[in-house]
Amino acid sequence: MNIRPENLLLLTDSYKVSHWKQYPKGTTHVFSFFESRGGRFPTTTFFGLQYFLKRYLVGQAVTKANIEEAKEIFGKHLGPNLFNEAGWLYILERYNGKLPVIIKAIPEGMTIPTSNVLMTVENTDPEVPWLTNYLETLLSEVWYPTTVCTQSRAMRALILKALERTGDPNLIDFKLHDFGFRGSTSPESAGLGGAAHLVNFKGTDTMAALIAARDYYGEEMAGFSIPAAEHSTITSWGKAREADAYANMLSAFPTGLVAVVSDSYDIYNACEEIWGKQLWEKVMERDGTLVVRPDSGHPPTVVVKVLNLLGEAFGFSENAKGFKVLHPKVRVIQGDGIDYIMLEEILEAIAKAGWSADNIAFGSGGGLLQKVDRDTQKFAFKCSAVRVNALWEDVMKDPVTDHGKKSKAGRLKLIERNGVFSTVREEDCKDENLLVPIFRNGELLVDHSFADIRARAAKT
Repeated sequence: MNIRPENLLLLTDSYKVSHWKQYPKGTTHVFSFFESRGGRFPTTTFFGLQYFLKRYLVGQAVTKANIEEAKEIFGKHLGPNLFNEAGWLYILERYNGKLPVIIKAIPEGMTIPTSNVLMTVENTDPEVPWLTNYLETLLSEVWYPTTVCTQSRAMRALILKALERTGDPNLIDFKLHDFGFRGSTSPESAGLGGAAHLVNFKGTDTMAALIAARDYYGEEMAGFSIPAAEHSTITSWGKAREADAYANMLSAFPTGLVAVVSDSYDIYNACEEIWGKQLWEKVMERDGTLVVRPDSGHPPTVVVKVLNLLGEAFGFSENAKGFKVLHPKVRVIQGDGIDYIMLEEILEAIAKAGWSADNIAFGSGGGLLQKVDRDTQKFAFKCSAVRVNALWEDVMKDPVTDHGKKSKAGRLKLIERNGVFSTVREEDCKDENLLVPIFRNGELLVDHSFADIRARAAKT
């Protein structure tokens, strides 16, 4: 699929438009790389490049109309003679508007330690060395789906550890549900971030994520959901008829899982009196499982008390690991305030109270898709080599005020020896380069399936 209403020439930072005038005379090639320099998590799970390539770069990315529009806009924005009209016309005429660059990257879904190269970009035509870093702005945005995928994977590891300790690890795939669509900055960010989450889990309410996974990764249905109430569908009945609102959910959805937000007035009364007494028989007779959702208060405190109240009302058993598991007719989902830190606090609190993680699922919105930025994993796209007068020269930065921003030098590759990943110079090592050519001169060379990405993320 290839949808391109945007003008690629405008998808860059303004200052890059003048960079074609700034390279040393005789420069024919620019080699740049993309990495996570560190950050919150010690490893990075790569995801999202295929979306950007299919969405913006594959095929004819440059047209005469693009060039004319860009010339007009940059002329007004920056002044005359700064836009490289001749360079873009060369690409249009020589390559029919396809971009003469080669992009190599690790396979999507692969997890590697930070401070290693994830992607390299180099122009393939000596007439357009400026093109490599003109694309930096757009390609750098891979930081977002990669960071969400990395964080989601770390959250999966937290939950899996709790399940291994207190319950059934086979339940992991549906333990963290994406509630993030409304909190995202755009449908595109919701789709990218939501698809990144689905690399690690299979539960979502973010429809944009399903469409992104389908259209750009060939996955017919990447995630699943269930009928669920929101506050408006409960409070519309009025406080006096709260029990009727809950009873309606049970009768409207007589089978399977159904989630009911139960804190519109008093979550503890709802668990103890309404679910636990007034509607106890309906819950027990229903062909499925009621999922009670608290949605306010201090999550660790509230969740433990809700589990205790539901346990008293519906009963529980003790599993082989010595932790309590609610009657199979009842479970809990906590969807308020969930981020990586809070998730760990809740899991520890319920285990300390003797409850298995089997009893609970989580929903996360802003904490999953929005509580990240480019510095969460310290992403950077840097030039590391240029070819000038037929000779390759190293390029790097090393600010005296922040040596943590020192960049790598040379034409780089990624290798693995005995399970250890290293970024090395191409000429210094004959080991296989784990960076695979993904894109060359307008053509997509590798088309990752979502299933393969999931499998790769699960094993690395």
